[in-house]
Amino acid sequence: MSKNDREVVEILEAYDLTRSFHAAAELAGCDPKTVARYVALRDGGADPFARTARVKRIDPYLEKIEELVERSKGRIRADVAHQKVAAMGFAGSERTSRRAVARAKSAYEKGNLRTYRPWITEPGMWLQFDWGEGPRIGPRRTYLFCAWLAWSRFRVVIPVWDLTLGGLVACLDETLRRVGGAPTYLLTDNPKTVTVEHIAGVPVRHPQVVSAGRHYGCQVLTWVPYDPQSKGGAEASVRIAKADLVPTTANLRPAYESFTELAGACDRWCDQVNARVHKESAARPADRLVLERPRLHRLPEDPHTAALGESRLVGDDQTVRFGGTRYSLPRQLVREQVWCRIVGEELAIYARHREHGGIREAWRHQVSTPGNPVVLDEHYDGHPAGRSILEPVIRPRSQAEAAFTALGPGAERWLREAAAVGTARMRRKMAQAVDLSHVVGGESVDQALGLAAIAGRFGDGDLVSILDHLAAGSGAAGVVRADEAHSGVDTVLDTTLTSALVA
Repeated sequence: MSKNDREVVEILEAYDLTRSFHAAAELAGCDPKTVARYVALRDGGADPFARTARVKRIDPYLEKIEELVERSKGRIRADVAHQKVAAMGFAGSERTSRRAVARAKSAYEKGNLRTYRPWITEPGMWLQFDWGEGPRIGPRRTYLFCAWLAWSRFRVVIPVWDLTLGGLVACLDETLRRVGGAPTYLLTDNPKTVTVEHIAGVPVRHPQVVSAGRHYGCQVLTWVPYDPQSKGGAEASVRIAKADLVPTTANLRPAYESFTELAGACDRWCDQVNARVHKESAARPADRLVLERPRLHRLPEDPHTAALGESRLVGDDQTVRFGGTRYSLPRQLVREQVWCRIVGEELAIYARHREHGGIREAWRHQVSTPGNPVVLDEHYDGHPAGRSILEPVIRPRSQAEAAFTALGPGAERWLREAAAVGTARMRRKMAQAVDLSHVVGGESVDQALGLAAIAGRFGDGDLVSILDHLAAGSGAAGVVRADEAHSGVDTVLDTTLTSALVA
């Protein structure tokens, strides 16, 4: 029976006191041979407190188990290892095999343990970013762009609809403008928008990402999978943001009704975590950002063109086509190059400023669907609504036509309405109106022509009848539209059209 640690200490103390195996055995209450064994272990440099391993049935097969663990790189299951050693003659239980496999795996992991050096960051040096799966808004998926400054631990989370290259550069531009400058390095994973391919394990950068980095004065780098220090900060930001912003049964957050609501939640979350003391730096990230900002590079005034979205040329119809839908723009942008990018639930259109040369936002539209163009009337001065056609412009080509149209808007209205109904002998009636203007005055004739156009009175004597009616002091009330019940010569009074005639 083995002794516990307290009994072993008592045996050794008794021997050191008496220097006799028999005397020490009497004091410790054990056999002299036991005293001799523990003293021999101590004097020989062995650990007298270590228990002596007993011979087990699995011992002859331990080398095979270690071989199996080594070949499988520590992934072999214990039941599979038991079957193999059982086929070799092992008669013990599976429980014994499981314990042996567990010890072999533990030894393998210790022998192949990967170590790393702590990452010591400098202010103004590193900004890390990564992507995370965002919440669903209706049937659509969203993604969370998560970035943080490694030294100040300042976090930025921006929701997006997709993982395109333009969206990535736009998120980087917004992040850099939020922190107030650009660091020396941008560190991220190896998505296709950053790394095109790997050659001999070396990542090949996307040319537009390299161009964007040069635009902001940064160098884009990617981390390696076996360096947890350099990638842990961004991954932790993604994990924490998803835990707080994505609705789950753990946080009981309700679903988002719109993308604008999600964007507001991300902004509030950033304000909250940046104002909270970080356990590693023992300071608020917002306070450390104030100290780090002077070490950041100055940002260019204009964003990189990739951040502006896809380029389009404004057509002569003052529209651009994006996503199969047409969107109208002011007349000044016709035949100019613009950039279109989806921002939340809106389409932002950017154009170059003609005076300053910088790129500025020209217009924003609500995102529409194919077959439903977004055309604003305010972009088309002098044009009718999109559901009608242009009317012919009145251009007098003779002295008689010029004299008639010079009477005023009533004459122009009479000309349009009379031509639309196919009035006969229009030129003679126009000349008659000019002659009457010399007698009763051009203002009265113009008023009468306007009333005739409203009432549809284009007969030979209608203009004279309306003039007589106005001269009698009856005003505009009473003239009715000519039809089968009223002749084109007689003037019929009817108060039902008073409002129409006055208008």
